[in-house]
Order: sequence, then C-alpha cells, then structure tokens
Amino acid sequence: MGIDAMSLYRLGHKLHRRGVPVLPAVLRKAIHFLHGSYLPPEAEIGEGTQLGYGGMGIVIHKDAKIGRHCLISHQVTVGGRSGLKDLPVIGDYVRIGAGAKILGNVRIGDFAIIGANAVVVKDVAPGTVVGGIPAREIRKDPDPLATYEREMGLRPPMARRNEVVTPIPPASSVTR
Repeated sequence: MGIDAMSLYRLGHKLHRRGVPVLPAVLRKAIHFLHGSYLPPEAEIGEGTQLGYGGMGIVIHKDAKIGRHCLISHQVTVGGRSGLKDLPVIGDYVRIGAGAKILGNVRIGDFAIIGANAVVVKDVAPGTVVGGIPAREIRKDPDPLATYEREMGLRPPMARRNEVVTPIPPASSVTR
C-alpha cells in the first residue's frame, strides 16, 4: 500500500498548524505531483474523511471546510465562484460522487449524498440526495442514520465527550 493524498495532507496540516514554514508547501507539491490533486494544508478536513482512489484529481479550496467521516470520490472540486467571497461548508458523513463540483457559498448538511457529476450551487439539506446540473433534490431520506448504516455497513462513530451533536429529526417530523 502506497502513501495516499490524505496521509500527506494530514501530515502537512499538522505541520502548518504548528507553524512550520516550508515543509507543508513541499507536501502539497508532492500531493500534486503524485496524485494530481490540490489539497492545501490550510484546508479544514475532518477526521475519518476518505478520498476515493487515493485522492486522484481532487481539488479543495484552502478556505473550504469539510466535516468528519466524509467520502469524496475522484475528480471532485470543492471551491469558490467568481464574485462570491464565502466557500463551501460540508457537514459530517457526506458522500460526494465522482466528478461532482461544489461551488460557492453553500452548506451541505450531514448525511447528504451528492451524485456523480452534480454541480452544487445551492444549499443541500441534511439527509438529501441531489444530482444533476445544477444539482436538484432527488429524494429526502426520512432516516438518514439508518440509511447510512445499511449502505456503508457500519454505524457512525459516537462523538467525543465535549462535542455537541446535532440530533437527526425523527421520521415523523420530515415532510415530503
């Protein structure tokens, strides 16, 4: 097993947070050379997040925020749009399909699923499946936690003691 882009990013991010001047930039260039990806050490990517195919062709803006335990497929772009200052914020347990683009000031809710080649320019509610160009809601899952467990084959790890967990609304409160 070789070194994937996420391992190099994690090392560069730790060094960047500690104020090491040159080595994070060297690691960013190594990621670009080895995987064809742009994963700057300044970006906030949560623990447990995985990159498909070792991180091939993924571009993430340095100011974007990605939650914990996300699955990002190859050729995904998370970045800004011209004329807009804010950048995407992606929640926890989000799955992003191959070639998807998440652009501009958008919020992706927890347990959302972004389809392959979708172009997301508007907010996505938690537990929603979106697809298309521009991305539109395909379905809203009444129990995204159960769906995640069924499709991924595992229960999401529990939050740390001092973290605040946003509860998932019960199935009866979700309207279709």
